[in-house]
Amino acid sequence: MTVLDTRALNRATLARQLLLDHADLTVLDAVAHLCGLQAQEPQEPYIGLWSRLRAFDPAELSDLLTGRSVVRTHLMRRTVHLLTADDALAWRSRHDAMLRQRVLGTYRRELDGIDLNELAAAGRAVMSDDEPRSMTELARALAERWPTPGPRALGEMLIAALVPMAQLPPRGLWRTKAGVRNVPLSSWLGREIDPPTEDRSDPVGQALVRRYLAAFGPAASADLRAWCGLAGLPAAVAAIREELVTFRDERGRELLDLPGMPRPDPDTPAPVRFLPAFDNALLGYHDRGRIVDDAHRGLSVAGARVVLVDGRVAATWSVEAGSVNVTPLRRFSSAERTAVAEQGEELASFLSDGESRRVRVASAPG
Repeated sequence: MTVLDTRALNRATLARQLLLDHADLTVLDAVAHLCGLQAQEPQEPYIGLWSRLRAFDPAELSDLLTGRSVVRTHLMRRTVHLLTADDALAWRSRHDAMLRQRVLGTYRRELDGIDLNELAAAGRAVMSDDEPRSMTELARALAERWPTPGPRALGEMLIAALVPMAQLPPRGLWRTKAGVRNVPLSSWLGREIDPPTEDRSDPVGQALVRRYLAAFGPAASADLRAWCGLAGLPAAVAAIREELVTFRDERGRELLDLPGMPRPDPDTPAPVRFLPAFDNALLGYHDRGRIVDDAHRGLSVAGARVVLVDGRVAATWSVEAGSVNVTPLRRFSSAERTAVAEQGEELASFLSDGESRRVRVASAPG
């Protein structure tokens, strides 16, 4: 079986994640290809798409949100994701059990003894008037009936797990600050959520596997599980295994992939890319060694914005007073420093509507 080393996996990831070359995709097609973008920080998906698309206009994403073609909702790993409406409706039921278990993992003691199906029915009844509510408002509406857990535990279980919700604009619009207001997902999108299937071959899981591999492969089952939070989708993988090609990584893990997908030459040049907090390219894997050194792995879950140099995490970045400030994690060559500065100027211009191209690259550590 062919062994793919770390650099080969890196270039495959960059190609699938639209980071090896800016893509000529529509915003909607890019969100679909990426299987959504993690979006608890509302402005970060705009940076992620700017880094990936050749001519990204942030107004297009805002229009898709207000036009209900994309939606903000809890899904993979119980985190807020920006997804196409089609994917949110098709995938939500398959994530129900995982979402419940993840909330219980945090609030098991507070929710002990509560019939979650009864709580779900009560939550749906409150939300049936389609009046947007915050998590706290929904929890308080049910607090008299369930006074013990407290509003946080009740609200998290209702909003993130039991009642599929959409976070309404203006939350998530470009350069807009707004609190979270929720309405039922099916009501906002005007279509019902696809019901769960009794087919043991897990057809929704099969679709998830194919879509994941197209955007993240080659990858191990543990990587798939880390991305979606589901338990590896073994029945789905087994059902489509004959469609797949397999490799090994340097640790001996089996890697699954779709045939005909990009697996570029490991020596393919990789441009500098500025990534937002919680970007897919890092959080989509259990083994993130293909893109970030173990010493810096914690940056991905801490919400740091990172810079890819030669395809790997080599710096963090922030914005202050219109200036993009880059903090290297290693020493840059002269050419790398110039490339980082040039891309930083472009980012500063994007974030400021052309009013600033200021970038500062700090000295390397040591």
